[in-house]
Amino acid sequence: MTTIASPALDSAIAKARTRLLPFLILMYLLAFIDRANVGFAKNVLQADTGLSDAAFAFGAGIFFIGYAVFEVPSNLLMYRFGARVWMSRIMVTWGIVSACTALVHDASSFYILRTLLGIAEAGFFPGIILFLSNWFPSKTRSQAMGMFYFGFPLAMLLGSPVSGILLDTGNPFGMHPWQWLFVVEGLAASVVGVVAYFYLTDRPAKAKWLDDAQREALDGALRQEDEHKLSHGPASVIGALRDSRVLFCGLIYFAVQMSVYGVVFYLPTRIAGLTGGHVGTKVGLLTAIPWIVAIVGTFLVTRAADRYGHHRTWAAAMLALAAIGIGASALTSSVTLAIAAFCVAGIGFVAVQPLFWTLPTGYLGGAAAAGGIALINSIGNLGGFVAPNLKGIAEHLAGSSQAGMLSLSAVGLIGAVLLLTFRMTPESTASLSHRPVPLGERSGH
Repeated sequence: MTTIASPALDSAIAKARTRLLPFLILMYLLAFIDRANVGFAKNVLQADTGLSDAAFAFGAGIFFIGYAVFEVPSNLLMYRFGARVWMSRIMVTWGIVSACTALVHDASSFYILRTLLGIAEAGFFPGIILFLSNWFPSKTRSQAMGMFYFGFPLAMLLGSPVSGILLDTGNPFGMHPWQWLFVVEGLAASVVGVVAYFYLTDRPAKAKWLDDAQREALDGALRQEDEHKLSHGPASVIGALRDSRVLFCGLIYFAVQMSVYGVVFYLPTRIAGLTGGHVGTKVGLLTAIPWIVAIVGTFLVTRAADRYGHHRTWAAAMLALAAIGIGASALTSSVTLAIAAFCVAGIGFVAVQPLFWTLPTGYLGGAAAAGGIALINSIGNLGGFVAPNLKGIAEHLAGSSQAGMLSLSAVGLIGAVLLLTFRMTPESTASLSHRPVPLGERSGH
């Protein structure tokens, strides 16, 4: 279906994009920094606490168990209480737990805090996806999601050197540098969580910063789309959780997240190993390069997909590109070539994600969207638990450090094939994912 364009609707979307997306990007940036900073602290954390490689891999991945279990309940609570209250709660609690990671002293405490971090953050990402679907009509949703996803490479672009600098500090307040890293980055998330309570608006109908015509136009367009979704997709939470398309999307997203976290957790130590140094400022600056490239690549790819259509095919191509980059990074001993390979991988696994999310948000509406999006994300994020463990198992069985990254590359290629074989039957999804968007319908290009 298409939404009838109007000056009031276009101006409302532009104003929502300007007001909401920068703050949502900041929230995602902090979320990813707090999730991935354990990769920067890996070597010094292990040295100070005696964690083995196997214990670190298990602890890094166990975050996703708590995250997955509480994902659906958290998103349903957000649907009940609204984004303003629930997103604030999520950020404040995860920031506190992340800061408490400075108290880790053995494997058990590491496991407990990583599990609690997953529980605290559960619902954040699907909540944002649901929030965006409550603000941006289908004709601009992929653009909005693409901009939101800039938070991921920005987190690595800014977080990499910041984490490196924090690790290069002395012993502030008597803490080890890795403890200081967790405290500073965790408390930053809590502060932004408090601001979110006063800044976010749940839906266009409640936005005092829109004028009456803008509120009515945007709210009306979104209500029209919701009615269409409910007539073509599951109408209830139970229906969404049992929908075969939702489950298949979860399987695809699992492969995507395997690619993402296979790189995020090990990129810093991989570059440090090739440069013969420790994970500090130099490595932080080098690992920022792939994320700069990923931002530019995602910007170009998502707009090309909007222009020419076939988002599913574009998504499959990007996931295959990520797999190729991951595999190539394992087969070189050159720092320059390794960074180039990670640049290719970065474009692929960042760009695939906003393209992927245009599929389920194209036919899930209401409470079904809250439950379905959360289930897809929870299944997918189990890939974050499996990735470091699969990498370790593959390296042990093959007796080669290359086997781990090559196994994650294979998973990415399987995910690309699954995307190509995936079919959406509802008219709403087909129209969103497979047709070019006429120039007259595109706002903000």
